[in-house]
Parts: sequence; structure tokens; C-alpha cells
Amino acid sequence: MAIKAKSEYLKMPKINPREHHFVLALVASVLIPAVRLLFKTRATGVEKLPKKGAYVLVSNHVTNVDALAVAYFVYVILKRAPHFLAKGSLFKIPFIGTCLRAAGQIPVYRGGQRNDEQLRAAHAFLDAGHTITIFPEGTLTREPDLWPMRGKTGAVRLALETNVPVYPIAHWGSQQILPQYGSKFRPGFWKPVDIVVGDEIDLSRFRGKKLTSVEVHEATEVVMSEITRLVERLRGQIAPRELWDPIRAGQTETGNFNKKDAK
Repeated sequence: MAIKAKSEYLKMPKINPREHHFVLALVASVLIPAVRLLFKTRATGVEKLPKKGAYVLVSNHVTNVDALAVAYFVYVILKRAPHFLAKGSLFKIPFIGTCLRAAGQIPVYRGGQRNDEQLRAAHAFLDAGHTITIFPEGTLTREPDLWPMRGKTGAVRLALETNVPVYPIAHWGSQQILPQYGSKFRPGFWKPVDIVVGDEIDLSRFRGKKLTSVEVHEATEVVMSEITRLVERLRGQIAPRELWDPIRAGQTETGNFNKKDAK
């Protein structure tokens, strides 16, 4: 029964060649008014993103409200369909999981298990000319001051394997709505969540060849560095010189954690 349940909630979304369709519009009609009550989304640099065609959008990850802010940005401001690689546990929630799949979200799971089928679904969306949005950190940042931390290689691998461009965005302000791993929800339609779009990340030296593990990690560092520069612009501050590494800091890479436990 456990195996069956697992396969049920990890079923892949149906790839619709059209970005906008009835189910997505239905889900959006519920979420958009809710998001507008929670915070005010302000975006700059939107003209840098292609209006059509496939690309991977990468962003920093501060709090659990981030996905709503970025989804709103993609759907309302960019007028594109938001497709996220989302943690598999969300798809176990009755009705929510069904809506996520119907809206084109892709479940992934952790714990060393393979995500081959999930990556094939991501490839299919890109092949159909859609966009995929990824938080390369893989979880909320563990960095004590909420700067971007070390990224995982999935976003880079996906972009290089499909030969699509990668564009960085950064956001700041969501932590005022819901603190990182906090429960004190403080919504307000006047509270801004600012989003800034960067130029396409130059990964040309990594394309068109079989990469070593070292090169894949190097390309991922390039991506995270570009995201960090955008966060610096939004915050008006300078980030630490080195990306935070949760393993070196003695932290778990997934799940909740206590800031006071950070070294």
C-alpha cells in the first residue's frame, strides 16, 4: 500500500503544449486575489526576459511565501505559466496535490532517491517552449542573515542538458510576511515584495560538452553568484564573500532548523 500511495502522489503532470489552459486559469483565479491580500509584488527588469520560448528561471529562497510571490510574478507580470519543481510531500495533501499536478507543477523527493521521471517531465515542459522555475538552494537558505547559500546542481544540469538559457531573479520582502521557519504570519496588501530580473547568465563555457562533477559545481556557483548580486541590489548591502555551506556549518540540508544552532 505504501508503494502505491507513493506512486499516486508522485504522478507526473500532463504536459500541455499550451502554456495557458482552463485548469491553470481556475487555480490562478483563486490564488491571485489571495496573493494580492498577502503582499504587494513589485518587479523591475522584466524586459530582460523573453516573452516566448523556453528558459530556466532561478531565484533565491528565503521563506515559504517565496513560491507564491514568484508564481504571481511569472503568471501575472510575465504572463507565462509558472512550473516549479516542488517537494513531493506537498503532493500528498488531498486536493492540493491534485491542483498542483493539474497546474503543471512537478513533484520531486529527497533522501537520496532518484528523480529521473521528474526530470523527464521538466525536459518535456522546456521542449514544449515553457519555462521552469527553480530555487537552486533546494530549501530555505540556512545563511544566518538570509543571504543565498550554496546551490545544488539540478538547475544547471537541466539547463545545460536542454540547451536553454538561464535567467536569475532575486526577491526581498517575503520574510516580513512570514519569517523563515516561523509561524507568525503577518500579511498586508501594502507590504512590498520586490523582485529584480538579471541578465541571462553566461554559461557558454559549460555548454556543448560532457562536464565533470567539478565543472557542474563551478557552473552552479556562477548561477548562485549572479543571484547573490541581485539580492545585494535589493538589500543595498554586500553579501559575505563565500556562499554559506550548511554542511560545513554543521546544519542539516533539509527540514526546519534553529538559527541559534548555526555556527
